[in-house]
Amino acid sequence: MLAAGEQQLIEAARVDDAWSLLEEISSFVREHPVDVDRSVEMVAAALRTQGIPAQVSQMELYLSLPGAASVEADGVTYRAKPSAMSVAVPGGLTGRLVYVPGHKDMITSLLDPDQDAGGLRGLIDGRIVITDGIAGPGVVSSFAPLGAIGVIAINPGQEIHSAICTPIWGNPELRDLAKKPTIPVVSVNNPDGMTLKQLARTNTQVTITSALEEDWFTSSYVSVDIEGQVEPDKFVMLHGHIDSWDVGVGDNGTGVVTMFEVARLLWERRAELRRSVRVCWWPGHSTGRYAGSSWYADAFAIDLAENCVAQINCDSPGCRWATAYIDLFCMPEAIPFLSAAVKDTTGADAETMRPFRAADWSFNNLGVTGILGLSSTMPPELVAEKGYYRVGGNGGNIEWHTERDRIEIADRDIMLKDVRLYALATFRVANADILPFDFRLAAEEHLAALDRYQSISEFIDLAPAIEACRDLQAALTRFHDAIDAGLDPATANAIILDLERALVPAHFAVQGQFQQDPALDTPPLPAIALIQQLPKLDATKARFAKTQIVRGRNQIVAAFRRARQRIDQEGI
Repeated sequence: MLAAGEQQLIEAARVDDAWSLLEEISSFVREHPVDVDRSVEMVAAALRTQGIPAQVSQMELYLSLPGAASVEADGVTYRAKPSAMSVAVPGGLTGRLVYVPGHKDMITSLLDPDQDAGGLRGLIDGRIVITDGIAGPGVVSSFAPLGAIGVIAINPGQEIHSAICTPIWGNPELRDLAKKPTIPVVSVNNPDGMTLKQLARTNTQVTITSALEEDWFTSSYVSVDIEGQVEPDKFVMLHGHIDSWDVGVGDNGTGVVTMFEVARLLWERRAELRRSVRVCWWPGHSTGRYAGSSWYADAFAIDLAENCVAQINCDSPGCRWATAYIDLFCMPEAIPFLSAAVKDTTGADAETMRPFRAADWSFNNLGVTGILGLSSTMPPELVAEKGYYRVGGNGGNIEWHTERDRIEIADRDIMLKDVRLYALATFRVANADILPFDFRLAAEEHLAALDRYQSISEFIDLAPAIEACRDLQAALTRFHDAIDAGLDPATANAIILDLERALVPAHFAVQGQFQQDPALDTPPLPAIALIQQLPKLDATKARFAKTQIVRGRNQIVAAFRRARQRIDQEGI
């Protein structure tokens, strides 16, 4: 149900100015930092035209800018794209081709989990592997350790999708350098891939050629701070990337201008805001594996850890045919909040999902509750009707990450609807008397994960974590009873913020508070998720795994106890 001020907020939304800005920034390729800087200045100028004090700043980013690539076999040259952060081979790399099935899923692109990776080593070692899917980090992590000297990824459609294959999230640390990709990785389209797949049956020799520019770059970003009136130090952060593959209208030109319109709406209502709103447009998303947002998480770590109450990511809104609100990234504590915002602005029922390690979610280790990434998308029945495959943005349009992601991908009416969603969600977090996050829902997920992990193996005793989780659940019940009985909002909000800092990393991170986990799968309670692999390990490896899991269990128990003790401190 919309309050009066909220109704006025969404009724004031418009997209004419946003659409003009979209046409402007989508008239050129936004991959190289020079071109990204140009788009940053355009957004800043558009904000200032509305009287909004936009700030343009610089960051130092480690980026990989793909150039030309090809695959040559039997005298025929096939068009290809190099995966960012892969090894460049401008002079060519020649080897025998071998086909290994991968997941057809465009997003995963890992080896089939039922395959015997050890048994594949003799087949792969010294060969160029051709496999199915996107040329992401799973390709390198699957095949490089088995001795592959290069990888060709067969994309599922007519177009080739740009990709990045490093598992390193953002700017690498010195100790990360050993994790950098060590082999060339390129993608081909499906028709060419099928031809090459057939050639692999006869051990045909192929040559991969690829060019990339990999280095440190200075890149600009734009931000807006809209100060709250009651708790100005506390803020909700709305953010998304301003760079794209090619001109990138649906990913993420529409997100850039959606945030512009939300900034305009909230700036006009700044006198009504309880907390502050920070809006940021990041570079380095595509060519640096979220380098811009992770740089910001490093540079402003203390401010974020002390004051950021939530992060809301805006990626690929406002695309054609995207009328469903399903697979929405949302941490469990925020699900009721997001579901209400979707219903109140679109009339649709939201379907949320556990956020996987993607988008510009660079704030998990800092313990910030996260909401959204993608928003509207095509209904599954329409995807099936059109014969599309799954992609990671663009509202489900398969032009994602290709040169065909042009202005016709955007839709004015759907963009207006998504503007209203992002505006209302941001406004509600900023204005809530008590932050709208219920960690009883997170604790339910924690306990379910613990029970599932314990059922997999009795080799490790998870009873201490289960007990700590149940104690936390009891404390959270008392806490919410106290809220219902009129607990002082300032006290409630201080507790909720501390719950975020303790429980978000436990559920979504392994590395420390000021680190970044890799861009790989993050199961629930990831510090102990290795327990899922125990049935496949021999007795010796299982003992090493036990050491790792016990340490992870201790980490989780400490987080649960810290959260419970914070509630106990208030005598609740």
